[in-house]
Amino acid sequence: MKHTLKTALVLIIAIAFASFTTLKDKKVNVKDSTITWTGHKVTGQHDGTITLKEGTLAFNGNTLVDGAFVMDMTTINTTDLKGNSKTKLDGHLKDDDFFGVNKFPTATLDFTKVEGQGPNYTVTGDLTIKGVTKPITFNMNVVEGTATAAFKIDRTKYGIKYGSSSFFDDLQDKAIYNEFDINATLKF
Repeated sequence: MKHTLKTALVLIIAIAFASFTTLKDKKVNVKDSTITWTGHKVTGQHDGTITLKEGTLAFNGNTLVDGAFVMDMTTINTTDLKGNSKTKLDGHLKDDDFFGVNKFPTATLDFTKVEGQGPNYTVTGDLTIKGVTKPITFNMNVVEGTATAAFKIDRTKYGIKYGSSSFFDDLQDKAIYNEFDINATLKF
């Protein structure tokens, strides 16, 4: 009986040790990764990019278990406009009534829960924009060194109320919808 108990204890310790040693962090290649955004308004939409400053994905074997990202909000860029219109909108997005990049140069996403076995995962994380942290849940697909995700963010939850018909009356065709789309392609 003592021998069986010792064997079982050794086996449990070996399994526990092995599970801790298989966790691997993989740095995201920020140069080859992309984050695009689309903001919608009554009269159309605008598209653009944000540069990923740094990021990691953690795996237990081949299973995604964690992740953390920093976006460089000073790089927010409009891609559907040119000239003075582009310069004006890019500047406005960086101003305090939108992302306030002088005071808040980065936004972060830290995974708090990952469900699934792959390649499809449901990720919950803490998203921080303009110093405000709110939970967000989205789907992520991980295949052969690439993770992709598409989700919506309600900007008003982060204090970005400019042009929102939820807070201002009589905006008519100047209203900007509260949610904007993020599409991320992460290479690691």
